[in-house]
Amino acid sequence: MWLLIAFMIIPIVEIGLFIQVGGLIGLWPTLAIVILTAILGTWLVRTQGALALNELRGSFSQQGDPTEALAHGAMILIAGVLLVTPGFFTDALGFALLTPPFRRAAFAYLRKRVKVQSFGTTAGPQRTHDATTIEGEFVEVPPAGEPRDPSGWTRD
Repeated sequence: MWLLIAFMIIPIVEIGLFIQVGGLIGLWPTLAIVILTAILGTWLVRTQGALALNELRGSFSQQGDPTEALAHGAMILIAGVLLVTPGFFTDALGFALLTPPFRRAAFAYLRKRVKVQSFGTTAGPQRTHDATTIEGEFVEVPPAGEPRDPSGWTRD
């Protein structure tokens, strides 16, 4: 229900902001701001995303808990979507999500509300073998005298 309300309210807020800002500074400066925030947001998402990816790699290499790094990556992805979406309200939310202090506060809030059942890592692929399993490859060879393709659609 709250998602439906957000999908209804956010466009109304954006339209109102476009009308207000466009009335104050004009059409072309308003469009220029929207385009510049999309370009700046794309650049910031790339740099922040690279930092979050390095943090995630570090947590994996140290076999630590990657939860915070994954959450930061998800928030940066959401910020990118918000910054590419035209509008002042979504740009403000997107830029807020790109700042590490805001992301840490959002993660702390989410951590209190979400309960993780279990968490574990494995060192490598787990395979189970029994005494009758033999791994290998095979090629099916037709008996001598039979055509290779019974349909007759191919030529040798």
